[in-house]
Amino acid sequence: MTGRGLLVAGTTSDAGKSVVTAGICRWLVRQGVKVAPFKAQNMSLNSFVTREGAEIGRAQAMQAQACRVEPTALMNPVLLKPGGESSSQVVLLGRPVGEMSARGYHGGRQQALLGTVLDCLAELRGTYDAVICEGAGSPAEINLRRTDIVNMGIARNARLPVLVVGDIDRGGVFASFFGTVALLSPQDQECVAGFLVNKFRGDVSLLEPGLDMLHSLTGRRTYGVLPFRHGLGIDEEDGLRVSLRGSVRESVVAPPVGADVLRVAVCAVPLMSNFTDVDALAAEPGVVVRFVDRPEELTDADLVVVPGTRGTVRALEWLRERGLAAALARRAAEHRPVLGICGGFQILGEHIEDDVESRRGRVDGLGILPVRVRFAREKTLARPVGVALGEHVEGYEIHHGVADVTGGEPFLDGCRVGQTWGTHWHGSLESDGFRRAFLREVAAAAGRRFVPAPGTSFAALREEQLDRLGDLIEQHADTDALWRLIESGAPQGLPFLPPGAPA
Repeated sequence: MTGRGLLVAGTTSDAGKSVVTAGICRWLVRQGVKVAPFKAQNMSLNSFVTREGAEIGRAQAMQAQACRVEPTALMNPVLLKPGGESSSQVVLLGRPVGEMSARGYHGGRQQALLGTVLDCLAELRGTYDAVICEGAGSPAEINLRRTDIVNMGIARNARLPVLVVGDIDRGGVFASFFGTVALLSPQDQECVAGFLVNKFRGDVSLLEPGLDMLHSLTGRRTYGVLPFRHGLGIDEEDGLRVSLRGSVRESVVAPPVGADVLRVAVCAVPLMSNFTDVDALAAEPGVVVRFVDRPEELTDADLVVVPGTRGTVRALEWLRERGLAAALARRAAEHRPVLGICGGFQILGEHIEDDVESRRGRVDGLGILPVRVRFAREKTLARPVGVALGEHVEGYEIHHGVADVTGGEPFLDGCRVGQTWGTHWHGSLESDGFRRAFLREVAAAAGRRFVPAPGTSFAALREEQLDRLGDLIEQHADTDALWRLIESGAPQGLPFLPPGAPA
């Protein structure tokens, strides 16, 4: 009864693979199936620390929550954290093993990791009733197929059926489905069982003739048509899915409890990491969170957040170039609330000694907090627990910077001076009591008649989102056929679509 599995691939990046995988996982666990998520290789600046101190993509941590299991390094053995246009930090089994260029990685290193990836998947398949795997990008990236370990490379080696997800909201979904299959080799095509349409708006009956034609052209069925739903893009991995001046969440939130709303501006620094930190703020009724990139956009903000980044020195220069650094300094001098998280905390300090990330040596920070930062080669990966503002707080740490705090009031592992706070702890705002206490302080300093909603539970809201994903699968996919696919693999005798992969 072990070893069942499925690979959820996509016609493009951001087709919805992560949320579809999470939805299938939540649907299965509600049927009593012991299920785990898996993504062989993930490129993301949004990461998480497991209980054993391993760093994995946040999307896989979210999918593990959908499965109601603890996330582990097995679920995301390779994590690539971009540090620029052409290089990434390689995290293997939860630990960084070095920086590598894209050419170097795809030139040989990636293929060498195939054995490790397959071993991790085999261990999960031996432990769980089913493993739902997520691909990356598109399986039809023919320039990368030779070294692929995350799409058809793993599907072929692990004998996994493949479900291809397409985002119909973008347009061209039929061509994308057909072209994805037609650009694969005959052996790869044998793994592709069929399709799943994502983000459909309108009357499904109008789509059905196209699905019938797609079936006749490819010999492959469509396993479901998922309707467009707002507010389901939880724990994104490949980048910021909102415009710089757009709201964090599209869904309608409850009205404020008090007389005023609270406006939060998040500086959209380069290589922004773990911007999911502000999701807990956006979940509060009456809190409006926006990403900004101009100094004038800080003027009417009640709180400014300087988030984490994989390029602290680069982000510091960006803030100065755009005039945001001067605006932050003015806010601090005027005792208007500012929160720095991880790299943002380091930026607010006196200086940074960086011979690891940027290799720029000593760089002056903004001088707002009495903190001196030295970058260590060993990365700190931890799950700290503490007390702040009289409330229990849990978080996680992912950073090379070691902070020497020389003054101010203690605040988690950082400090507070006036209305400027700094900490390395990601995820602290998910602690409900602490978040409410922090927002009360912000509202008082900003002169806003804002009152945190007493019953908001971020964990409960996350569970509701995951249940909504499970509902989408249960209500809009052919779950009987989907389970047969997971249990028995791709149907036999699927036709070959020419021309196939180039020789």
